[in-house]
Amino acid sequence: MSFPEVIFTLIEDSDCPLYDLGDEFRLSGKALLLEGDEKKFLSSAVIKIPHGKAVCRILVSDIMAVLIEYGGMGNVPKYVTNCTGCTGLIKIEYSKNRKSVPSMPVRRDKDTGFATRLLTKFPIFQTLTQTDIKKLVPMLKMKKFPKGSTIMKKGDPASNLFIIISGKAEVMVDDTTIGVMGRGDVFGEISLLIGTPVGASIKVSEIITVLFIYGKDFKKVLNMFPSLQMYFARLLAQRLAKTNVERLEEFSSGMIGKLSENPPSELFQTLNLNHKTGILTLTLSNGIADLMFREGALISSRYGNKEGKDAFFEILKEKDGRFKFTPGLSPQKMKAPVMGDFMWLLMEGVRRIDEGELR
Repeated sequence: MSFPEVIFTLIEDSDCPLYDLGDEFRLSGKALLLEGDEKKFLSSAVIKIPHGKAVCRILVSDIMAVLIEYGGMGNVPKYVTNCTGCTGLIKIEYSKNRKSVPSMPVRRDKDTGFATRLLTKFPIFQTLTQTDIKKLVPMLKMKKFPKGSTIMKKGDPASNLFIIISGKAEVMVDDTTIGVMGRGDVFGEISLLIGTPVGASIKVSEIITVLFIYGKDFKKVLNMFPSLQMYFARLLAQRLAKTNVERLEEFSSGMIGKLSENPPSELFQTLNLNHKTGILTLTLSNGIADLMFREGALISSRYGNKEGKDAFFEILKEKDGRFKFTPGLSPQKMKAPVMGDFMWLLMEGVRRIDEGELR
């Protein structure tokens, strides 16, 4: 009796030491049941373990037991079982005629259920209901990268948002590793949120599986799910707080630089996150621009004949010019009202630039 290749998928994981959610085990070969005084089951089945992973003999035996029980996978409409090793830390599922298509959107109902269970394991999606996640699934793709490959390169334009499902990657700047990311970590969001080039390279140190959302769909996702806007706002603040530590001392005594090296969005966020007070003066293509910050809050913006939010949005799109930060404000300016929520202003400005409202 012959049977086609079938796929078992790991659908639950409670800290299994060998495998991760989404890992697939492929079974193919031939099987023969010999009838006699004793039933004997002969098999030439081959089980393909996820690439780069060790073999768990207990799990292999569990998968083979399914074949023995039913005499062939063609007889099994659906099968879900716990691994009997390590006190049953993982659960695997076989669905008849299920096909695995790497790097393709998950659109079928049976795959949507699996993807929903998978996504609820990660902090980024825990603010969403299962109904919300099901709406999100069609926008997601899954892809594997081999060890040594580069997912993102420093200086590249913003592309996609990535969520690590399994494996590890190094965060690198100028061939120096500044961090390591693993399961559940997110990257690519800063470039998408503020429209700047990628700030660090992401290199795979262990074979990695990621979910990703195309950059063109990222803004749609934020508009669909306000709770994700809050999640990314907090994440952005945390990331920038770390990367801006070195700039803090420079801003305390004043700073001069080029926008080509420090884009407006990064300058504004540095001042905001570090609660700086002072005047940021920029020499731009259409003249001088001034922005006033009080303890990180934006209280004034002027560029050419524009003031307030309109001036802020215009400044945000500039790429060339010079800037100077002068600490301190007059007592009168210290009492001025803020222009609005800083993160909203920043994200609204980026949205307008992306959608061509600012030219």
